[in-house]
Amino acid sequence: MSLKHTNNVYFIGIGGIGMSALARYFVAKGLTVGGYDKTKTDITNSLEELNVFIHFEDNVDLIQDTFLNKEDTLVVYTPAIPQDHTELNYFNSAGFEVLKRSAVLGEITRQTFCLAVAGTHGKTTTTSILGHLLNACDVKVTAFLGGISENYNSNLILNGTDVTVVEADEFDRSFLTLSPDYACITSMDPDHLDIYGDASELVKSFEDFSKKIKPNGKLFVKRGLPIKGITYGIEDDSDYSVQNIKIINGSYVFDVKTPNALLEDFKFSLPGRHNLSNALIALAMTVEYGIPKPQLAKALASYKGVKRRFTYQIKSEDLVFIDDYAHHPEEINAVHQAVREMYPTKKVLAVFQPHLFSRTKDFVDDFAKSLSRFDEVILLDIYPARELPIEGVNSEWLLNKIDNDCKKLIQKSELIQHIKESSAQVILTIGAGDIGEEVKHIKEALSIAS
Repeated sequence: MSLKHTNNVYFIGIGGIGMSALARYFVAKGLTVGGYDKTKTDITNSLEELNVFIHFEDNVDLIQDTFLNKEDTLVVYTPAIPQDHTELNYFNSAGFEVLKRSAVLGEITRQTFCLAVAGTHGKTTTTSILGHLLNACDVKVTAFLGGISENYNSNLILNGTDVTVVEADEFDRSFLTLSPDYACITSMDPDHLDIYGDASELVKSFEDFSKKIKPNGKLFVKRGLPIKGITYGIEDDSDYSVQNIKIINGSYVFDVKTPNALLEDFKFSLPGRHNLSNALIALAMTVEYGIPKPQLAKALASYKGVKRRFTYQIKSEDLVFIDDYAHHPEEINAVHQAVREMYPTKKVLAVFQPHLFSRTKDFVDDFAKSLSRFDEVILLDIYPARELPIEGVNSEWLLNKIDNDCKKLIQKSELIQHIKESSAQVILTIGAGDIGEEVKHIKEALSIAS
């Protein structure tokens, strides 16, 4: 692929978080950008404000003429798009250059110093911390984020092209298109078993990814993972380790032990040990890149987080409302740890929308165990995303496995009513589906009620 002769880029699935970041990138480069998505969202609205042409019906006749010249049009699609998609098949049969999002990212990053973040959990937060640290320390960086950064209100940080920061996505083995200079692996818990079949194949894909690092590159690995690299961990003897942790006014204050020194007095405002681990690996990569500690400490203290990653919607003495993207049992455990650390005496209600039939089937017992730890649980129906239903796999099945006397399965239309009836002082909305679209309505209802 060569971007030299590309004037137009058409995205199939343009509203996806990773796809929309690429779309923003090409808009900033002065190319004409358009695309299809099945649903109108805040993301598609924001793209349309940038003069991106978007339609919401899979119909070749709705594609603007601008994108029908195969000589100067690149077509990008996400693997979540079904193979029988009419527009995708049209572009393929008409001889257009049609590439997965990951292949385009691979091409963009190939000519830069690339830092890639891999792992079944923690990619988006780690990538956004890393991008923010580099940008705040005046590095000429482009960072493609898998979420909306609170600092930039965008999923793209664009401040030059010397360095790129990307999420290395294991879904569909997409990360094997990358060739990073530095890479980290945050976690390798089983996930996407609809793609991999079993956990050993997932591990093998991470091993294959580790071999994609450029000669003289560096791999950073969470301590305990079965891949060799520069290790990092919390309060242990890893190569990079967080030490002397204190919580002061709701923020972590800590030191970082490096292979060569102890760097003191970092401040980080995101709750949860998982987020502290994400901050540590971003610091380790930037230290190895050569950024001095005083700059890094100032930059980290100014980091605000990613929308839908332990995002406070309401934070008062009487009521706390937090929204989080967690959609795997380990991620729910991390949210639970964080909320118990911050609010040890308060009653906590967790509202969970399972994401994918296959993931629910593969981890139903683990989901039940994770959710049972909250004081009260509300379940919504499974969000199918790209999948068709699986017989016997539904939220009622999961509900029956949850060991909690205060649990219920409701329709989304009933959600606000049931939340208002709860006596919980901390309310969590959790999940990767369209539960995120409900957050603003819940916040408004709770704000009026209080």
